Amino acid sequence: MPVTNDQVARRRFLRALYADAYYPDAVVDRGRDILLRLCERIEAEQPSDLASLYALSAVATEEFNALQEAFEAADSEIETVAREEIAEDFAFVAAAYGFPGADVEELIAERDW
Repeated sequence: MPVTNDQVARRRFLRALYADAYYPDAVVDRGRDILLRLCERIEAEQPSDLASLYALSAVATEEFNALQEAFEAADSEIETVAREEIAEDFAFVAAAYGFPGADVEELIAERDW
């Protein structure tokens, strides 16, 4: 189901990763899809508090954890630039859905990258 939030629909997720050839577009596409699935889940489940939002973001973070293998197979990795870009997009998603005060560290607390 496509997202209905206009801010999210206009957002180019992981922009810095697409701009850098170190990150293969095919793998970055999978990361973008993780973020879009998170948005779809937020729209479907409509979390009413931060704890519920953090539970949804934990699932997406675990998906990024698994995506590390694909980056490594393509001679890339989730390093500083990628970590910051991913975290920024998680914070954007939280704010776009009415949680501007969400702690980005909590949003991605399950990360191992």
